[in-house]
Amino acid sequence: MGKLRKGGGVLQTTIHGCRIHYQVRRKPDSASPPILLLHGWGCDSTIFSFIEEALAELATVITLDFPGHGQSDEPPQPWGVGEYANQVCELLAQLGETRVRVVAHSFGGRVAIKLATANPALVEKLVITGGAGIRKPATEQSKKRAARYKRYTAFLELARRLPLLHTFVDSLQVKLRKKYGSPDYVKLNENMRKTFVKVISEDLFPLLQAIHAPTLLIWGSADTETPLWMGQAMEKEIPDAGLVVFEGGTHFAFLEQWRRFVMIVKQFFMEEQA
Repeated sequence: MGKLRKGGGVLQTTIHGCRIHYQVRRKPDSASPPILLLHGWGCDSTIFSFIEEALAELATVITLDFPGHGQSDEPPQPWGVGEYANQVCELLAQLGETRVRVVAHSFGGRVAIKLATANPALVEKLVITGGAGIRKPATEQSKKRAARYKRYTAFLELARRLPLLHTFVDSLQVKLRKKYGSPDYVKLNENMRKTFVKVISEDLFPLLQAIHAPTLLIWGSADTETPLWMGQAMEKEIPDAGLVVFEGGTHFAFLEQWRRFVMIVKQFFMEEQA
């Protein structure tokens, strides 16, 4: 655990051996629980800038850069979703927040699922847009592709034992990653690659039934990263959930139609105050 500190306008703290950047826009006269915004993989908290501005009119808004993203440090060792969720939970504890409403996109949805199930009293309401966490069924083609990659990688590890082949092996390894790895995976360093693998290897589907917070799912109908069927599956499994579909929207439908998104989130979060 670290101490909260402010330097050059940047709020930061060190939790579980990792320094993270965060921001708090406080609305002192608001009786509403704060709103926590959790960004997706490969992004940072600035992706919520327009949404943050609009929601800050109603409540305190908390944003952060996940470790390995934005201005935050990388995790000290490869982390899974649980470590990310634990760090967020500790940050909220340091800020004295015991009840929050959460908006989560993509990878942020994974963290939100963990938060809502491990700490049900902490999450009052939950909005997930283009949320990740459900493992895609493996096709025969994808199984064969993964098997080939494992064989090639095993061969390269053997070849690496020969000192004269190190440069050649490294070159081949880069080509293999570009051919078989996702764009997110390819651009990462070794520590973050291992983190990425741990994150995407965990299927959070079994946890969905344990989410007790009222949940709103907002999905783009043309999302190819987390297809609409994932949102439909979440709606079916989460006890108190509803699904709103943005026709033609992609994985970033919440940005493409951000005014509509904000209007729906405001209504969902503040309906008891209307």
